[in-house]
Amino acid sequence: MAAKKHPIIAYPEEVLRPVRDYLSGRLFGLERRKKELVKSDPYEDKARLDDNAAMDADAAETTGHMEVSAVKQAMDRSIIQVRKALSRIKFGKYGVCEKCGKMIDTDRLMIMPETTICVDCERRREK
Repeated sequence: MAAKKHPIIAYPEEVLRPVRDYLSGRLFGLERRKKELVKSDPYEDKARLDDNAAMDADAAETTGHMEVSAVKQAMDRSIIQVRKALSRIKFGKYGVCEKCGKMIDTDRLMIMPETTICVDCERRREK
């Protein structure tokens, strides 16, 4: 069954400009923090290869690496969402649900400007 087509109502440029600026700044910050995070990964330390450390030090490195990996994975998801929202702004589809084609509630966009799906589709996805 094909999805029902809804007329696309684009936000005016003066509304989208601050959103684009915010998302661009957020993307820059996320990418910068991700680089810093990768540098803090204990597995990135080349000196550890020459070190015959005790088992507790090795366990601490492994735990540190797992923490960095988990945070990095969450950042990667955020980066993808922000890039997706920026591309939707570029192509005039920002604020339109990518699943059903309806307008996303402005309150939702104010809280999560990087969202690309409406509340109803999010609920269906979570089930």
